Amino acid sequence: MPRFKRLAALLLPAALCVSMLAGCSKAGEGLSLSVCAGAALETLDPIYAESTGDQTILVHLYENLMRVTADGSGSTAVVPGMAKSVDQEENHDGTVTYTFRLRSAKWSDGQSVKASDFVYAWQRLADPASHSPYAELLSVVSGYDEARVAGDMELLQVSAKNDTTLVVVLNGTYDWFLKEVCTSPATMPLRKDVVQRLKSVAVQSSEDTDAAADPWWADPTALVTNGPYLATGYEVGMSLTVSANERYYGDQNGPRDLTFHFADAAEAEMLYEGKTVDAVCTLTEERLAELAADENWSAVPELGAYTVLFNCRQDLFSDVLIRQAMNLAVDRNALAQIAGVTARAAEGLVPSGVPENETGDFRAVGGALLDNDPETYDDRCAQAKALLEEAGYDRGTDLGQLEYLYVDEGTNGLVALALCQQWQDVLAIQVTPRGMTEQELWAALRTGDYMLAGVDLDAAGNDAECFLMDWTSDSQDNVVGYENSAYDTLMTIIANAADGTARMGCLHDAEELLLMDDVLGPLYTRGTAWELRDGLTGAFRDARGWFCFSGVMTRTT
Repeated sequence: MPRFKRLAALLLPAALCVSMLAGCSKAGEGLSLSVCAGAALETLDPIYAESTGDQTILVHLYENLMRVTADGSGSTAVVPGMAKSVDQEENHDGTVTYTFRLRSAKWSDGQSVKASDFVYAWQRLADPASHSPYAELLSVVSGYDEARVAGDMELLQVSAKNDTTLVVVLNGTYDWFLKEVCTSPATMPLRKDVVQRLKSVAVQSSEDTDAAADPWWADPTALVTNGPYLATGYEVGMSLTVSANERYYGDQNGPRDLTFHFADAAEAEMLYEGKTVDAVCTLTEERLAELAADENWSAVPELGAYTVLFNCRQDLFSDVLIRQAMNLAVDRNALAQIAGVTARAAEGLVPSGVPENETGDFRAVGGALLDNDPETYDDRCAQAKALLEEAGYDRGTDLGQLEYLYVDEGTNGLVALALCQQWQDVLAIQVTPRGMTEQELWAALRTGDYMLAGVDLDAAGNDAECFLMDWTSDSQDNVVGYENSAYDTLMTIIANAADGTARMGCLHDAEELLLMDDVLGPLYTRGTAWELRDGLTGAFRDARGWFCFSGVMTRTT
């Protein structure tokens, strides 16, 4: 999902925002803004929205306990949203209690936003019956595992003390809870009565027309929302218009009307060139190549790494020597060239752009854990052959016919072919690549019905812990079957660390240990870029991928 700001472009710094410059006009009075944030709308159900476009729309319609905002100095800040204040208390048993006191805020139909709206939304997110890809966000909440096993969401320790007080108990100390969980589109509040009513309307309509029921959010103009905007116009497959929510508690300093046009990257570029839209959040590879031709240009790092997974539950890959041999045989530089203009050979599982502290970058501080030096590739290949022999295989063909699964989209197929060829050339291991849908791939990963797979490992939060917590022995997302008591101990220490410096040291140790065991093989990371019309300012991109245009205004200087 590449993006960049064009014309009088300001390169996005590590904080990923466009600064709100002094001398701008007061508010976007009367301003109507049109943007392309993605292709056709997929879902406006917060617990399922994964695309940049869907999440971008949601953060304009709903507001969470906390919210991300531009801080006026080229950075972003997390400030209170629906929560007027928050208290944190460390308990004797190692848990931490957060008490949120809600402000006097209204839904777009005039009803008060209540703590029970968050309880409903969070229980719905955690419920295994929902099959939300973001459920693990709440794994830090006490009672999460018990609730999912029992199917009783009342065990999740999220409760409404009264209408204006929400209490959340965490199973440890997580520095990123307020910044990442409490600002995520997936944890936005929902009104239970609204969801149930819209579901009933959809079911009744389907019975009347003898067709499949639409999802409850299918008519965005019928949604009841609590954010700065509400949906006022929708053309299926074409566009969605949102307008300022008059019941929103905060100042309306941005556009009065904001129209999201649905288009792929090529169509979006034409709309931008034709001045139909003022911002484009997905650029074509051709446009990225134009930008990359400037040696002073650099893409903003995306929050993820394309990675090979080795299924350790398979007898073959339970042998660390085989995993090590196959990882050493990979030429990540060659694969990154195939993957696209902004792709770079991975230096670790945690990509660049993830913060170490207020001023440092986790990857820069930790350095490269993977050797990408072209001068040493032949040596690595020789070492790979020696490891395979040490594992008891004189020839790679002795391993039999292996299969590598990947999502058949973008450049993934070309990368898969090149990767399998590298294993063939270096180790004579025969691996057949097989493309499939994302749903099919993750079904195979969940059931363990795979040998090798290539996946985009994205983190739900902009913190190194979010990349590493899935690989503990008891994690339901540990699809490789990794088990290492030392790693588990490190992650427990991290979850309860009170000292930030010590926590970061343990995170670096955990990443190094994970990669030394070669259950994962990070291949490359990607960058992103986007464009905003000259003369406008105040938009920003969150590191997790979504954009905010609610503060856009016309620059007057």
